[in-house]
Amino acid sequence: MASWVVSECSLRPFTAVKIHHKPRPSLPSNTINAFKFKPLPCSAFKVPTLWSKGRNLGGLGLLNVSAPLKVTITSEEDKGKEESTTDGVNNGEFDPGAAPPFKLSDIKAAIPKHCWVKDPWRSMSYVVRDVVVVFGLAAVAAYFKNWFVWPLYWIAQGTMFWALFVLGHDCGHGSFSNNPALNSVAGHLLHSSILVPYHGWRISHRTHHQNHGHVENDESWHPLSEKIYKSLDNATRLLRFTLPFPMLAYPIYLWSRSPGKKGSHFHPDSDLFVPNERKDIITSTACWTAMVGLLAYLSFAMGPMPLLKLYGIPYAIFVMWLDLVTYLHHHGHDEKLPWYRGKEWSYLRGGLTTLDRDYGWINNIHHDIGTHVIHHLFPQIPHYHLIEATEAAKPVLGKYYREPKKSGPLPFYLLGILIKSMRKDHYVSDIGDVVYYQTDPQLYGTNK
Repeated sequence: MASWVVSECSLRPFTAVKIHHKPRPSLPSNTINAFKFKPLPCSAFKVPTLWSKGRNLGGLGLLNVSAPLKVTITSEEDKGKEESTTDGVNNGEFDPGAAPPFKLSDIKAAIPKHCWVKDPWRSMSYVVRDVVVVFGLAAVAAYFKNWFVWPLYWIAQGTMFWALFVLGHDCGHGSFSNNPALNSVAGHLLHSSILVPYHGWRISHRTHHQNHGHVENDESWHPLSEKIYKSLDNATRLLRFTLPFPMLAYPIYLWSRSPGKKGSHFHPDSDLFVPNERKDIITSTACWTAMVGLLAYLSFAMGPMPLLKLYGIPYAIFVMWLDLVTYLHHHGHDEKLPWYRGKEWSYLRGGLTTLDRDYGWINNIHHDIGTHVIHHLFPQIPHYHLIEATEAAKPVLGKYYREPKKSGPLPFYLLGILIKSMRKDHYVSDIGDVVYYQTDPQLYGTNK
């Protein structure tokens, strides 16, 4: 329907172009509400025939525009204030890509002060508990040595290796204690025992947290851009999205990172690190090498098959746990979640795309790593306070917090979510600052 545009000389008819409030995969989202506007000539604006409730600028309801609006951020403080004016609801629908109506400081203020307190004795008690269980399981399996016990042992021990990793992960974040030396020693012992280079992983994981939800800059399970996806050969694509291969990717990632990125977690001159981190990387690689040497010695002392049963297969189970958990904390929600780049990305908006998961009985075993949203926003909070902190933050987060589906005693339901995501979440557009996963219908040789 024709409407009117103000010209410098007169009024002239113009066909309105609607702004899509719900973000599309290749378009920036909510740039109208997220930023302050610079004045433009009169010819830039359409005179509306209707008012837009709660969305006006200088008395004009912005239902339609005839030219792109020029936007600018005057300061980080102003940006936070602008973000707080939107409610994330467009046309009655919640828009997960919209800037939230709260700031990071609002969430932090809602979390009780004692949740930030780190107790090194309590942290060490979890280490002692897990180490005792690991050696106890190994002793039981070695004692019985039968094929009824071995599969049960592999699953249980692999899960305990994953629990050790989570404690080392807390050391890397500094949530284990306020003592950097204790964090480093405990982290090296825990991670080296399961063939993880402590400092190398700690630094890359820090990069992941600092850039969570960013298409290009995120480090862990970030989406492939359409260009990179299409540059991969068919075999690589299939391996990346066909189970169980993605669940065995972690050791490969440690050596060569993700497609489109270069570097190794073991090499001090890797693109992952800055020059003043060289000594840390050399130290961690030396500890990792020492563990490999110990395993080589044990393979000669006790034979390769016993070592494979006692350590090798549990290690593979641990890798599956790690890849499963880290993937599903950023993928697989029923509602498509946004990924950001450019000016649309912020630490808060990126962190709000993470997901909590319920693991049933495993929650306590792997130290409540499923409470992932608050952990991603505030990694300094110890794992034993994450549940309380999450409950306190929920009223502030509102619809930006997605309540996890309740698990049975064992989280078998996650396998269905994983399979569905692998079939659908393949790449994101090269264009746009707010993008969503797209599906390659020809990946498995069929058009759907």
